[in-house]
Amino acid sequence: MEKVLFVAHTDETGSLPKAALEALTAAKSIGGSLTVGLIGAEVQAAADSIAACGADRFIAVTGEVFGESRYSTDAAAVTALVQQADATVVVAPTTARFARCLPGAAARCGGRIDTHITALLTEKGALEAQRWFYRQRMVATLSRTQRPWFLTIDAGVFEAFSGAGSASVEQVTVDAGTPRTTVVGIQTPDTGAQTIRPEAELLFVAGAGWTKKQADGQVHMQEASDTILDFLGATKASLGSTKSLVDQEGEGGAVLSFMSHLNQVGQTGSTPRHRKGLATCCHGEEPHTVGWRFIGERRAISLDPNCGWAQGKADVLYVADAFEVMSKVNALLKG
Repeated sequence: MEKVLFVAHTDETGSLPKAALEALTAAKSIGGSLTVGLIGAEVQAAADSIAACGADRFIAVTGEVFGESRYSTDAAAVTALVQQADATVVVAPTTARFARCLPGAAARCGGRIDTHITALLTEKGALEAQRWFYRQRMVATLSRTQRPWFLTIDAGVFEAFSGAGSASVEQVTVDAGTPRTTVVGIQTPDTGAQTIRPEAELLFVAGAGWTKKQADGQVHMQEASDTILDFLGATKASLGSTKSLVDQEGEGGAVLSFMSHLNQVGQTGSTPRHRKGLATCCHGEEPHTVGWRFIGERRAISLDPNCGWAQGKADVLYVADAFEVMSKVNALLKG
């Protein structure tokens, strides 16, 4: 019987991000005893938000120094929680903060770590984990005898846990010393608008066709920009891009000011997980569509009836002009 430790950190609001709630569902699916370990400046509100998860214990490392992402303090906090819980399996969300510190914590605990887990299996009487390799083209089933076994769970795979209450939290003391690293702020790329929304229901992908000459022989960059931003504003969708579009800036071509390489979806970009996806002005070629592997319902708009989307890569293909279609859609959204 495994001793499972679910470990999570609070966000800037003092609550648990959705990715953590999904990882908690994964931790509960393993069975065995469950301990919740939290890290943050204050964690009582976060603990109360998941109090009904059925955990045997709630333990935490708290203090202002643990409110910021920092390798030295995070690794020390996770190590202390693992030792306090005497955990054999440690489950955590795949966040930038944990991706940096958990390998070090696993080494300090004499354990092993596997990342980007997308499924947990217990049918054979022993815990197994699945993850994808080679840009989601191959899936591997992993098992280990080494303990503790650290597992980071990718977002968008499990349902987010919901169940508030009142939790009794045990404090775990960690001597953080005087950190050499001081967090002074967060810098983000200047894209002119918030366009990446991992928790959005819909992924809207723009292809290079938006910046090409249209039927009248002219390029309509402003119209393209306004149409896309109006749609994103009305639907709160997340914006994706093809490689050809984001590469145009380096090639001196016309670009959309709110687009960056962070929006790129595909073999050399991201593999988002949204319930629905709508591709516009792109051909649906394999290097791009491999990034759609975990999109539930796929639709595309293209003037080419023989494009890649028509070859079984989309559930619905609209053979039409994306400018006209999206302008009509925006008009309907505005009522």
